[in-house]
Amino acid sequence: QVQLVESGGGLVQAGGSLRLSCAASRRSVSSYGMGWFRQAPGKERAIVASINRSGTGTYYSDSVKGRFTISRDNAKNTIYLQMSSLEPEDTAVYYCAATTYYGVRYASRDYSYWGQGTQVTVSS
Repeated sequence: QVQLVESGGGLVQAGGSLRLSCAASRRSVSSYGMGWFRQAPGKERAIVASINRSGTGTYYSDSVKGRFTISRDNAKNTIYLQMSSLEPEDTAVYYCAATTYYGVRYASRDYSYWGQGTQVTVSS
């Protein structure tokens, strides 16, 4: 089973940028579609972005489209989420997840493997 560890979270001012990383181990990340989800206090976990195995297909939620970019480096076994123009509404715990389904998946129920999460806090 693949293990996922997120990093790169922190405190940033509104308008700033952060890059999250998700390092995979035990299995090659190229065997999985990958996604970033987030959960804010009192809210359900929601998709942020996802990417297929080859990196040729992506999905973004409407709330982050044009501001966030998901990418993958299969050679480094790592997934990234570049976040720009951050807003206080982006404050949440961000989770990396892996799915064995093909294609670009955006439903959390399709993902079997999850990291422990990394906190992103955007101050106004």
